[in-house]
Amino acid sequence: MTKKYPALAWILFLVLSMIWGSSFILIKKGLTSLNPEEVATLRIASASLVLLPFAAKRIKQINKKNIFTLILVGFMGSFLPSFFFALAQTKLSSSLTGIMNAITPFFTIIISVLFFKEKPEKKIYIGVILGFLGTLFLISSRENGDFSFNYYALFVVAATIFYSINANLIKHYLNMMKSLSIASISLTTVGPLAIIYLLFLTPFLEHIHEPKVLVASGYIVILGVFGTAFALILFNKMVQLTNPVFSTSVTYLIPIISVFWGVIDGEQLSLLQLISMLTIMIGISISNKGKR
Repeated sequence: MTKKYPALAWILFLVLSMIWGSSFILIKKGLTSLNPEEVATLRIASASLVLLPFAAKRIKQINKKNIFTLILVGFMGSFLPSFFFALAQTKLSSSLTGIMNAITPFFTIIISVLFFKEKPEKKIYIGVILGFLGTLFLISSRENGDFSFNYYALFVVAATIFYSINANLIKHYLNMMKSLSIASISLTTVGPLAIIYLLFLTPFLEHIHEPKVLVASGYIVILGVFGTAFALILFNKMVQLTNPVFSTSVTYLIPIISVFWGVIDGEQLSLLQLISMLTIMIGISISNKGKR
């Protein structure tokens, strides 16, 4: 029998789908004048600065045994994926990246089975196989229908693995903490590293005065504040209300939103890529039904 989730969980689901589905076009706009390292570190820096006041109020209330997990959440759920998605989109369209992000639930299931002793139904394996076949075709096809494996797609795969680890960590080790505490403290732990990297290891300060760089930076600050800081608070709350698989299933709608923005921005998808997206969605549906 399908498990019923509270209405708040579904509201969070829809809001997050809209926010994260729009994040790929914002990365694309940022990359017009910033390099991938600048995009990633500015995103994390802006998100951590926004949440710093909340972290300062809550850090003393945190159980010391959770500090290491919160640091892992900061790296796995924000810092590393920010780099990987920015690097991927130097060679992948925002639409394609958004579609590939949909494989996150598959890794969430695999990690929960391997490390948290979950016992899946057999149909889950069918869903996982379908999802990965769809992903394989997706990253091996071009807009004109030709086949050519794009190795930059592996950056997206790596990011989704980290997202999956993050979801399981929150559910199994931080479920008693408030979502705002998890988001603010985890981001604050990686924020200083991002700021140092941005200011001293990238050319950001050298060209920030240029109008086109300011505009690109504006897109990434919006991404950091809403797509990372605000969205993480909502995501953490949704994980606590439901489970990691339901929560990472926001990837049902993310591809649709990312494709919508991509089409508006002039991107195109081949018929094979659209079929691959549908295959991934079917795989997610089968896996989630088996999980519940």
